[in-house]
Amino acid sequence: MSGIKAIVFDTFGTVVDWRGSIIRDLTAWGNTQNIRVDWANLVDRWRERYNPQKARVRGGELPWTNLDELHFDALKAVFGEMGLAELDQDRMMHINKVWHRLEGWPDASRGLHRLKTKFIIGPLSNANVAILVNMAKHADLPWDNVFSCELFQHYKPDPETYLGVCKLLYLEPDAVMMCAAHNYDLAAARNLGLRTAFIARPTEYGEGQTTDLTAEQNWDYVADDIENLARQLGC
Repeated sequence: MSGIKAIVFDTFGTVVDWRGSIIRDLTAWGNTQNIRVDWANLVDRWRERYNPQKARVRGGELPWTNLDELHFDALKAVFGEMGLAELDQDRMMHINKVWHRLEGWPDASRGLHRLKTKFIIGPLSNANVAILVNMAKHADLPWDNVFSCELFQHYKPDPETYLGVCKLLYLEPDAVMMCAAHNYDLAAARNLGLRTAFIARPTEYGEGQTTDLTAEQNWDYVADDIENLARQLGC
């Protein structure tokens, strides 16, 4: 593994606790606005639209559309599903931009700071640049660069995303490692020659999660969290 020069990270779920962060953030905000919503139900319904929305772009049904815009369309649809009246534009946008304010898992910032001493690090995320930059500031994620799929105008697991990182860094695929809590992401990266690291996040989707609880292939590294990965890599 001595040839690894860069590590890129799936972000939603691997680095940040998107579900817990959104529920906490919007519950506190809703209380100040006297808005009573089942935020846990809302975020689960919202996230259910994540993959279908990306698939519309990947399949050509929609032109390239960034994640903030896909999220906003999905949010309005979920309000309708739940029988909620849409709020004014400013408050709807505040809800939509909760994805810019996500909190890292407890190990995330410390582990990334350690890895940064030895490797180029960055997110390879479906999130657009604005989400990733604002989230990094909010959660102290010390990226060297933001490898947003917006740069490639493709969503993972399209090959253009993984190979786009290699091209931007002038690195061969086997010098780049993909780190993710999702086996499909690692499988796509491995098929293109990237190294792989799996971190289980068994509460990403809340209690009763049934997917991605364990490594489903013999990935190059399997770690308990990002700090443990840093230790395995000598950081």
